[in-house]
Amino acid sequence: MEHGLRFAFGTLTVLPVRLTRWDRGAARTGMLCAPLAGLVVGLCAAALGSALLLLGTGPLLAAVATVTVPAALTRGLHLDGLADTADGLGSNKPAEAALDIMKRSDVGPFGVVTLLFALLAQVAALFRAYESGGWAAGALAAVVSAVAARVALTLASRAGVPAARPDGLGAAVAGTVTVRSALLALAVATVLAAAGGALWGPYESLRCGAAVLVAAGAAELLLRRCVRRFGGVTGDVFGALAETAATAALVVLVLGG
Repeated sequence: MEHGLRFAFGTLTVLPVRLTRWDRGAARTGMLCAPLAGLVVGLCAAALGSALLLLGTGPLLAAVATVTVPAALTRGLHLDGLADTADGLGSNKPAEAALDIMKRSDVGPFGVVTLLFALLAQVAALFRAYESGGWAAGALAAVVSAVAARVALTLASRAGVPAARPDGLGAAVAGTVTVRSALLALAVATVLAAAGGALWGPYESLRCGAAVLVAAGAAELLLRRCVRRFGGVTGDVFGALAETAATAALVVLVLGG
């Protein structure tokens, strides 16, 4: 368990956690622990955004700060993965050529546009949460979306999902988690999110649970597209899945709010 936790926090965050093992066993436990890493990231984001709102900065700056924290705690790798995956998918080139495009350090037009709209959507949703429900609603949205983002990574690590390359994070974690364990992680995250929302009533409980499920569904659609297009998953694809899930969860959390 310890090696799995170190794997999860050491690969998915910049927190000072030293990796002690880099093998399939550690990867399996680590990807099952990914939602826990998301919980920590979400709590940090919620803490900064809520503090700024309580200090009177207004909901917009609080929302921007809340989006900034996950980017900082992941070295921007998930956002970079989203941009690279968008460039790869938009290139209309064969799989190998598309993967080469994703490995480049520059960002193409598809990546820029996708990154821009994703960040705008996240900030807009969090702004709405802070504006309508105060610091508590914004904090809840930050935590639920961060957990949902990492649940998407657990699901993408399940058996039957191949790696697109023989090296990198995708190859290290692809197929390590059993389907049953991945679905159990999704169920636990959904129940806990609903339980957190229940503090604000049954409607919020339903919405928080639905946010996790919709986020997982959106990430699954992207995952299937990437597997068909690239032949499997890569580290960039994992980043794209996390950002897609986080954005979808935030949108659901402010619907009808």
